Amino acid sequence: MSDKDKKKDISLEEIKAIDTMCRPFYPSTEHLKAMFQSYEFQTMAATTFGGVLKKAGIDKLEEAWKAMLAMGVKGSMDGMLAEMEQVGVEYVFIDQMVQWSQRDQKYVSGYATIEEIAGWIKESGGKVVGGVGYNPLKIEESLKEIDRAVKDYNFKYVWIQTGSFGLKLNDKRYYPLYAKCLELGIPVCMQTGQSAEPLPTDQLRPMFADEVAIHFPNLVIVLTHTGWPWVSEWISMVWRHPNVYGNIGAYMPSSLDPALVRFMDGPGRQKVLWGTNGLGLTRCKKELLELPIKDASKKAVLYDNARRVFRV
Repeated sequence: MSDKDKKKDISLEEIKAIDTMCRPFYPSTEHLKAMFQSYEFQTMAATTFGGVLKKAGIDKLEEAWKAMLAMGVKGSMDGMLAEMEQVGVEYVFIDQMVQWSQRDQKYVSGYATIEEIAGWIKESGGKVVGGVGYNPLKIEESLKEIDRAVKDYNFKYVWIQTGSFGLKLNDKRYYPLYAKCLELGIPVCMQTGQSAEPLPTDQLRPMFADEVAIHFPNLVIVLTHTGWPWVSEWISMVWRHPNVYGNIGAYMPSSLDPALVRFMDGPGRQKVLWGTNGLGLTRCKKELLELPIKDASKKAVLYDNARRVFRV
């Protein structure tokens, strides 16, 4: 192969990126510590991150947050902003991360308030984009909070984890939310696929969003977490519905299902969004750039699609 035919590696700074799904713990060690005080995240630490804990010599699950810092979580706003500048990330989306504990019947610890996220938006000079949560057990109160977050603080989207409440994506208690998002002109992002935490998962099958997409054809819907282990359903939803998009956050790009990678490089090029789920801007972007897909696909997934879908 001649030098002319060799493919040039793309640097981290060469293609701009937007992280469309980060988490409150990424710029805040306090939220990181709080998260691992819950049964759900301690169990996740013992399973998903068991090897990391062992390597780091951490034997207390409530101290699993230290392993997250070792993995690349910044735990401070200054650290996150410096990393964004270094690796070419223009915006980071942070939502409240509202999840319901089926075991303790309360919010899973580690979530952020609207005011905390509004403070991060201001502190970051607008580089943090805010997302608000929703509680289907308190519908009227939640709708008022969404109005306040969007109108007073310019939040750009809602993120929900319906399975944690034991509900499917098409449950009637979510329809007021979908109508509110349509009214406000903001996307609704919904987890699809398994929960690494011990939270109900069957309700999170991507196909449960099918009726929602049909009933709300003008509502922008983003299916997060790749839909695994129902990746084919996730691809089907993103492919078939003009108003449905997919977010690959929560899985390292190097471990994505091959069918999803092919879809992202083909018919799904304009429909797939990059996100980290707080697992590290540098590593997640580096691994995306190393995928065997076209440069045009990398640019679309990392940046262009997010600008268009979220209007940032």
